[in-house]
Amino acid sequence: MMNQEQPFPSRDYGPDVHIIQHGEKTILLAGTAHISRESADLVRELIENEHPDLVCIELDSKRYEALSRKKRWQALDLKQIIRNKQLSALLVNLFMSSYQKKLGAQLGVNPGTELLTAGQTAEKLDIPICLCDRDVRITLRRAWKSTSFFKKGTLFATLLSSLFDRTEVSEEKLNELKQKDMLAELVGEMGEVLPDVKKVLIDERDIFMAEQIKKATGKRIVAVVGAGHAAGIQQVFSQDNQHQLAAISQIPPVGIGWKITGWAIPTLIIGSIITIGIKQGATDAASNIAYWTLANGIPTAIGALIALAHPLTILTAFAAAPLTSLTPVIGAGYVAAFIQVMNSPPVVREFETVTEDMGTIKGWWNNKLLKVFLVFILTGLGSTIGTYVGGYEIIKNLIG
Repeated sequence: MMNQEQPFPSRDYGPDVHIIQHGEKTILLAGTAHISRESADLVRELIENEHPDLVCIELDSKRYEALSRKKRWQALDLKQIIRNKQLSALLVNLFMSSYQKKLGAQLGVNPGTELLTAGQTAEKLDIPICLCDRDVRITLRRAWKSTSFFKKGTLFATLLSSLFDRTEVSEEKLNELKQKDMLAELVGEMGEVLPDVKKVLIDERDIFMAEQIKKATGKRIVAVVGAGHAAGIQQVFSQDNQHQLAAISQIPPVGIGWKITGWAIPTLIIGSIITIGIKQGATDAASNIAYWTLANGIPTAIGALIALAHPLTILTAFAAAPLTSLTPVIGAGYVAAFIQVMNSPPVVREFETVTEDMGTIKGWWNNKLLKVFLVFILTGLGSTIGTYVGGYEIIKNLIG
């Protein structure tokens, strides 16, 4: 083991390694690029030469496991993800992986290689590691919650367009990307349009990682983070933000306005049908119930049909939509997606090729995992259309 009296760092590693002094701790903050072989080499050299007490890495346990396990998809329980209503988060995660993989392919390096290198080098030298980033599921869900309904469409369209962009990335652009956080790059230059997203993806994680590094054990620490976080971490490092950790480590609850709206619509529909029955008779009430059933069931089933879903999924979508539209607890999209997984489960090969398949129109229909997302999105859209069409007709009949 290296002599603890030796200077730390023992030499100059260039502008990508920053020295932070915090009490008795000395932190070597390495700002890396997630698609750079040079960054991987720098990280390996830094850890091997300095042999720190601890290595902090810009990863959470889920992302580290995903990078280090070649057969990680076999452990993914898609049915549990649907039960936990985490399909949206998984889809955005796949968007990120696909985007990074496309860029990394042009450099001949897998995205996140330098982070995995940090962990493997530390393990080889028997140096403990600290995964200092916030759980990616919390980050994604906080970002989604912080985005308004209308701006969600902008965000989703931007993510989707990045998959089908066939423009070759120039060397100049690649060098520019090395200085950015990959999560932030996915939403493009939208800092002014989506400031809340930028706050969640970058600013909050800067605070979270800085606090994790500060409380890490050891006096000589190497921290490996994306170059897009290096400046922010340095800026907040001298601040005491421990009190913010609880707030930024949880998913914001659904606002009271959304809760009221979520229950107001089904209450209005059911109340209107009951009122029609009292005032106009059971026949008219039954007619409105039939209209509601068809108005919800047909577009939802059409959504499943467009996705080329399993026949049972199409039938379930038709039957479930009139009921799920009357409760904010579960949506037709989740019910249809669950039935699709039950009847046409993706195989391991499709999990492994999903990031490539996402970049082609054909891939979305051929890959069974992507088809689950298509079912989820299109049946959800169909159910939303049906709710407004059916609700409009019922209200019109009530006051007409």
